[in-house]
Amino acid sequence: MSRISVSKGGARPTQRNASLERHTQRFSDVRRDLEEIGVFCKGTVLKRMMKCGKARCACASDPTKRHGPYYELTYKANGKTVNVKLSTEAAPLYKAAAQQYRKLKSLLNRLDKLSKTILRQQAKLAESRQQIEEKAGLSR
Repeated sequence: MSRISVSKGGARPTQRNASLERHTQRFSDVRRDLEEIGVFCKGTVLKRMMKCGKARCACASDPTKRHGPYYELTYKANGKTVNVKLSTEAAPLYKAAAQQYRKLKSLLNRLDKLSKTILRQQAKLAESRQQIEEKAGLSR
C-alpha cells in the first residue's frame, strides 16, 4: 500500500503533478473517443402499434391485432415534444443516431468533470509555485 505524505500545505507538488498527468491523459483518451462519434440526433425512436378508429376493425377490440408497426422519432424542442414519423427503413438509422447522441452527452459530461479536476489541480500548482517563489524571495 503506497503512502502519500501530506504536509500542512497538502500533497507534495510531485504527487500533484502525477495526478494532473493521469487526469490529463484521461482527458486525451475521452477526446479521442469523441472523434469516433458518428452522425447523431437527439431523441428516441419509438415503435407504435395503432388503432385505426373503425368500430368493426379487429384492432378496436384486440390489442394484438393493432396496425403497424409505425416508427416515430420523439424529442423535445423549445419545451415541447416533437414527433416525427419515420419509414421502416429510416427507423434503424435514427435509432443508431440517437444512441450516438447519448454517447456524445456522456463523453461531454466526462470531459466536463475531468476539465474541472484538471483546472483545480493546475490552480493549486500555480498557488504552490507562487508561495515557493515568495518564500525564496523573502529568504534572500
